[in-house]
Amino acid sequence: MQDFYEPKVGDMAPDFKLPSTRGKEMTLKEHRGKDVILYFYPKDDTPGCTAEACSFRDHESDISKAHAVVLGVSTDSIESHDKFRGKYDLNFPLLSDSTGDIVKMYGVWKEKNMYGKRYWGVARTTFWIGPDGRIKKIWKKVDTKKHAEDVLEELNAK
Repeated sequence: MQDFYEPKVGDMAPDFKLPSTRGKEMTLKEHRGKDVILYFYPKDDTPGCTAEACSFRDHESDISKAHAVVLGVSTDSIESHDKFRGKYDLNFPLLSDSTGDIVKMYGVWKEKNMYGKRYWGVARTTFWIGPDGRIKKIWKKVDTKKHAEDVLEELNAK
């Protein structure tokens, strides 16, 4: 049972301050004035998460041309993120929420069930946050291989 708030479209996106693979802490507020694609993923270097990250990598320049930035967030350590980013030449920052505070603020910390085993983890979710800091769209079920294409299509339709 989840006991925390789940933001909705139209809500102000919760601000945060997290260590990044860019070597400094990043906040959501520093991206005001741009669209932000904030995607939460379960684990570095796993098949689905790798497919999703590589999809964003391959479309990052087009997303940037649409005046948006991509930020990936998981509860993995910054060291794990650095290895993942280096291995797949990711061209956008990964943020480490090692305390789990931000995944809870965004309502993506969920009880999961794999092979009959129940556990808590990050539910793959993407938030499109507008230049005004409000949530414009939420993707909860994504095709990891083409998720960035779907996001880009929405950005270009605005």
